[in-house]
Amino acid sequence: MTERLSMMNDSKATRWGALAIVAFTMMAAYYVNDVVAPLKSMLELQLGWNSTEYGFYTGGYSFLNVICLMLIWGGLILDRFGIRFTGKLATILMVGGTALEYYALTALAGNESQIFGYKSGVLMAFIGYAIFGVGAEVAGITVTKIIAKWFKGKEVATAMGVQVALARIGSQGAYAIAIPLASAFTISTPVLLGLVLLVGGLVAFFVFSVMDKKLDKQFEKVASEAEVEEEEEKFSFQDVKNILCNKGFWLIALLCVLFYSCVFPFQKFATELMITKYGISENIAGFFAGLPALGALILTPVFGGLIDKRGKAASMMLLGAAMLIGVHCIYAIPFIHYSLVAIVLMIVLGIAFSLVPSAMWPSVAKIFPVRQLGTAYALIFFIQNIGLFAVPMLIGWVLNTFCVTGQNANGSNVYDYTLPMIIFTGIACLSLLVAMMLKIADKKYGYKLEESNIK
Repeated sequence: MTERLSMMNDSKATRWGALAIVAFTMMAAYYVNDVVAPLKSMLELQLGWNSTEYGFYTGGYSFLNVICLMLIWGGLILDRFGIRFTGKLATILMVGGTALEYYALTALAGNESQIFGYKSGVLMAFIGYAIFGVGAEVAGITVTKIIAKWFKGKEVATAMGVQVALARIGSQGAYAIAIPLASAFTISTPVLLGLVLLVGGLVAFFVFSVMDKKLDKQFEKVASEAEVEEEEEKFSFQDVKNILCNKGFWLIALLCVLFYSCVFPFQKFATELMITKYGISENIAGFFAGLPALGALILTPVFGGLIDKRGKAASMMLLGAAMLIGVHCIYAIPFIHYSLVAIVLMIVLGIAFSLVPSAMWPSVAKIFPVRQLGTAYALIFFIQNIGLFAVPMLIGWVLNTFCVTGQNANGSNVYDYTLPMIIFTGIACLSLLVAMMLKIADKKYGYKLEESNIK
């Protein structure tokens, strides 16, 4: 008999406790990622930004990940040096990037000097957000691999769902309190709070590292687990080629970039949409724009548990993509201005936002072996970041060029969001097509995406 029953991750309390620790770090990261989104109108009014500059700043999240291939390098570092080293590095990058964002919104606020055609404050915020984006995305793939390691053969989809749900608390908190905090203090105060949370997240990851090191020592004492360690150490650059030659990889990656390009960039502009088209007060518009995150908080663990027990991951991804089309299509209809419709659509988006991630990320672990997971997730996140880089810039440019319809009494622009929502609808239609192809490929290649995770 082996000592399998004495492993740390065999204790339900211990493995879920470890998840809670790293989930706090991701919660702080999601807060920072979304906290500036509700402030778009205030940035225009108080700091003189326009929609093009805001879109440029928002695209900064993915700039280094795409242009410098930082996510791919992050995945290779993760598979070579492990989750503890990579997680600490990622969290330090998030802290540093957020500190630069805070500096841009305080010391450089109102500075009209330009660098490369952009205001110095805009460019510094872009650089800070780009550094933060590297850390946040690498942290994301690291936490995903942590869950695959600590929950292998257990509630892996549920755990991934819970992690996403807890992270969405950060997103919902950002949307709910950003405008009230900025109105009560300064426009940089919500970012300062995010910086404090990330420092706490860095401490939390160091605590987790102590636990993970103990688990690795236990692995070394058990022959069956030692074989897993040996498998992980055999990673080579040939594995990158094998991943890129896998049809399942490309379908997951394309679905990921198309689906998330309809969600995250949309949310960056959703608060203003709530205010200008549906007449919702700016004090609560951010809360409603954050409803998808609240929906994900509640539903992602539910859907994850369902997939663990019943399977049907490919079908859930298909359903989520179809719901996304309906949401953006109705938002694009110019003569519908009812606030209740806007709120209901946000709730539906939250359901779709729960269905697809709860099914997608555990599916990757079915398609690839453990030694390739870090790189596989990194490559998928890299392709996702191409959309997160390009789409916000496109929407910002479209708004500034074609959609200005007038100005408010305070001098800020009023935008018609019909054309941007048509663009989002088109991207959502492509995501549905890819989801259909993935379900067909699952049957053809035997990925077992429709089967349950718990054996």
